[in-house]
Amino acid sequence: MNQKNTLVEILSSRKDLRPAIGSPGMQDLSYAQLYELVSNTVSQLNEVGIGRNDRVAIVLNNGPFMATAFISVACGMTAAPLNPSFCADEFEFYLKDLQIKALLVEKDSTSPAIAVAKKLGIMIMALLPSTEIAGQFVLEQCGAEKLHLNSGGWAQKDDIALILHTSGTTSRPKIVPLSQTNVCTSAMNIAATLDFEVHDRGINIMPLFHIHGLIAGVLAPLSRGSFVSCTLGFNAMKFFSWMNEVKPTWYTAVPTMHQALLTRAKHNQEIISQNPLRFIRSSSASMPTKVITDIEQIFQTQLIESYGMTEASHQMCSNLLSPGIRKPGTVGIAQGVEVAIINEKGELLKSGLAGEIVIKGPNITAGYENNPQANTESFINGWFRTGDLGSLDSDGYLTITGRSKEIINRGGEKISPREVDEILLNHPAIQQALTFAMPHEKLGEEVAALVVLHDGYSADEKSIREFSSNYLADFKIPKNIIFMTEIPKGATGKMQRVGLAQRLNLN
Repeated sequence: MNQKNTLVEILSSRKDLRPAIGSPGMQDLSYAQLYELVSNTVSQLNEVGIGRNDRVAIVLNNGPFMATAFISVACGMTAAPLNPSFCADEFEFYLKDLQIKALLVEKDSTSPAIAVAKKLGIMIMALLPSTEIAGQFVLEQCGAEKLHLNSGGWAQKDDIALILHTSGTTSRPKIVPLSQTNVCTSAMNIAATLDFEVHDRGINIMPLFHIHGLIAGVLAPLSRGSFVSCTLGFNAMKFFSWMNEVKPTWYTAVPTMHQALLTRAKHNQEIISQNPLRFIRSSSASMPTKVITDIEQIFQTQLIESYGMTEASHQMCSNLLSPGIRKPGTVGIAQGVEVAIINEKGELLKSGLAGEIVIKGPNITAGYENNPQANTESFINGWFRTGDLGSLDSDGYLTITGRSKEIINRGGEKISPREVDEILLNHPAIQQALTFAMPHEKLGEEVAALVVLHDGYSADEKSIREFSSNYLADFKIPKNIIFMTEIPKGATGKMQRVGLAQRLNLN
């Protein structure tokens, strides 16, 4: 398939009546309707003075309207999707930091973003969703006068399609601008990796203010003309009824979501057998090997673990679908990018040697916005430094050992929390585990872990430490084990180790 460098190039090649976007309980939106919606939205925004590279903040709940609003805006402007659960202070930070020109919200929304936008003099566009057709909407301008249009029409390949912030767990969030070429390249790389066909049906449960859901969940399948049903967000209780209605051939999620579905899958075996999946995809965080095995056994399909990050427009590496080689425990081989390992001096290392993972390719951001220090630190000899640690085997398969910022430094002993997680998850009573650093007066940091037990199982700190001692050196064994009913997660569903002790008031 020929490379397409803008979103409109992807959409304009598909203007037929096949379904593009759906949602449980609603009529499907066809590719022809999607193209018409996108064209009308770009024209309407141009009419009020919003054009190429102008930034439009989108504050909508998850679902088909968020998906089509993002696509529509990104085809002619710069889309800035924001977490709708932000408070007023957070909205004010992001709207200012991104220099937003317009805010898109649902009509009659009570989001605090509206008052903030009014305070900042930002134009507000109200989205009126269809009650029948998934993703179909009309826009209304609210209040502010028309702006001066600098450049209208379709976005070009070097224009910024999507702008996001890094998580900012250890520092001020950095602005990541992603060009049309960046996001289209990544979407088409993912589509090629997963071999999407027009008959494929995806079900998106990922948040659409995050790179994973936007690119892998929505744009990648659309680039091949397949269908995506956009749910209203992740809900393990509803997933299997959605599965029965949508009849998906695949879905993508983060490990915590997979684990939540796994606990309920055994009660939904009939639905699973009646709706066989071609594959399951996992990304955004490492998947414990045991969980991969359990998921594949109960869903009777292959789980494809991938590796992505915001700065790479999501995917960099992926395992391969059968009959390709799949190595559980790795995140696969490079997909449309170059991947290498460097040492602390920035020198490239041979296969088998561990160091920092670096990447280069057309899907990677040209650099952080207004942050020369971060760019200096993040780019070396044309390579982007991921901050992740790992090694490549002789076949080019990448194993991630952790984040450089997550490594626990216990009195000079360096401990990978992923290694400890893997051991804890082998304990018969433990369903989930998250190892992290806890401050220690003498050692600097000590090993701690959150654990969630399987229903009907019991365990105490002593028995878990005794179990761990069979597989781990003493200095790696968690000295503080905290039992919880659920491990706290970030807005995107990822478990966040960095700063966890502080958030739990364990300092």
